[in-house]
Amino acid sequence: VIFGALMGALAWNIITWFYGIPSSSSHALVGGLVGATLAKAGGVAPIVWSGFGKILIFIVISPMVGFFIGGMLMVLVAWVFRNKTPHQANTWFRSGQLLAAAAYSVGHGGNDAQKTIGIIWLLLITAGAASTDVATLPMWVVYACYGAIAWGTYLGGWRIVKTMGTKITKLSSVSGSCASMGGAMSLGLATLGGIPVSTTHTITGAIVGVGTAQDVNAV
Repeated sequence: VIFGALMGALAWNIITWFYGIPSSSSHALVGGLVGATLAKAGGVAPIVWSGFGKILIFIVISPMVGFFIGGMLMVLVAWVFRNKTPHQANTWFRSGQLLAAAAYSVGHGGNDAQKTIGIIWLLLITAGAASTDVATLPMWVVYACYGAIAWGTYLGGWRIVKTMGTKITKLSSVSGSCASMGGAMSLGLATLGGIPVSTTHTITGAIVGVGTAQDVNAV
């Protein structure tokens, strides 16, 4: 079941990477797990709806939260720097953009890597190598998942980077910082609430929110 879930998610990730589509790896993983479970059980009986239902709801909510926070940050920054020229503001945010990107990266790992850790934990439980007590989860699983997500980010899916950076709205140092920080704050709230959301959809919502705050036609 877990092999089927991972292969289904991986196949979709490769297809969307090839075409530069910023789809949700999280939802692909959840969908793969549910699909493989349904095929194995021949019905919906094994699905825990309290958890799966939460994920379905936040497919809609997480981009909206990113949109709202990103847009509000852009409005706030525009007001704070209202007496500065665009060049002066961009000078400030060249460094600020690095901080915002770092914050978003922490939010990304804090939410996305946990899902893979959860899948491996599920495998260990079914194999009898761990229990549902989190203390039985080996730390090598945690380090392996964080190492893999960091390495994957370093290697880069540049087709998707191009879509996010240039094909949604035009980003400057200021707007890029607001989008990254909006995504980071949204992911932080979701992670604190124990809600597995799509980091891709959240940051997309933040980018659209930033673009809309400047000019709806710029999106």
